Amino acid sequence: MKIIIVTGMSGAGKSTALNVLEDCGYYCVDNMPIELIPRFAQLAEGQKGYSNIALGVDIRNAVSINDMEPILDEMKSENYECKILFLDANDDVLVKRYKETRRTHPLAKDDRVDHAIVVERKQMQFLRNRADYIMDTSQMLTRELKQQLEKLFVGEESYNNLFVTVLSFGFKYGIPSDADLVFDVRFLPNPYYIEKLKYQTGNDKAIQDYVMGFETAHIFLSKVTDLIAFLLPNYVTEGKNSLVIAIGCTGGKHRSVTLANAVAKTLKTSKYGCKVEHRDIDKDSKRKD
Repeated sequence: MKIIIVTGMSGAGKSTALNVLEDCGYYCVDNMPIELIPRFAQLAEGQKGYSNIALGVDIRNAVSINDMEPILDEMKSENYECKILFLDANDDVLVKRYKETRRTHPLAKDDRVDHAIVVERKQMQFLRNRADYIMDTSQMLTRELKQQLEKLFVGEESYNNLFVTVLSFGFKYGIPSDADLVFDVRFLPNPYYIEKLKYQTGNDKAIQDYVMGFETAHIFLSKVTDLIAFLLPNYVTEGKNSLVIAIGCTGGKHRSVTLANAVAKTLKTSKYGCKVEHRDIDKDSKRKD
């Protein structure tokens, strides 16, 4: 029997994660009293339909959340296959989500949401420290969270607590504020000045062939992917759980898109979660028909 404890910060996507796991065949229980978890595991063991279980635990159990640690120790001593999935997000993202949904934070009462988040983060830190998997959903769409959960708990792919976003952008629109690593590819020849290529993007084969037709593009790609391969395991060791790699050219449509796609392609074959985004690809788009 496999047991997943789905926990994390309120507003980080726990309900969505439980819905995804339920669709994948897990028997899901949200907000079960913490004291009942060992008893529930005993009753479910060996019973038909309970081979995969997901239990939602969060700060709504504020009174007994500290009892979770000895319960986890007990389940470990009983040799249950129990994993902890911790969903997290930046504080400003959590505040924004609460404002958009107009939900009340479990700890807010008459206080402000941002104050409640600070208190919650302190109380939930021990679960984050014990987590087997940490997912930062700050930049994730629902479908992307679903894809990562399916890879992790259905496809049983390895996951090293790091999700990478490869982001193309145009310097004329500013460097992305959430970028961790920024690479400038404006040194490459610009297809914008070739009339038949001007209105295409780095998602089109003609642009890809043009950009990658230069040896310097291949050298850049080789050196960047080598650097990233070195950095990622060290970031994991340091405790980082999300990384934004920004690749920029002038307008964010040709060179940066081509190289971002190429970098993301190499990462998608690795053990890290990865997605690619093109922030400025549609800006000032006036395509010739």
